[in-house]
Amino acid sequence: MSEINKVLKSIKDNEIEYVDIRFTDPRGKLQHVTVIEDQVDEDFLSDGFMFDGSSIAGWKSI
Repeated sequence: MSEINKVLKSIKDNEIEYVDIRFTDPRGKLQHVTVIEDQVDEDFLSDGFMFDGSSIAGWKSI
């Protein structure tokens, strides 16, 4: 079973409702984005996802 399938199975088996994506910004500060579990699929985990980072210091504003 692939890692992606393990993650998706874990989300389903544990009835997880939200997934918190954590990352560091260009200045090294921890940031996060929370998504509803139904947005997380194979494409989400393999290709990533886009979000508005204009409020994060060091990223390009809109």
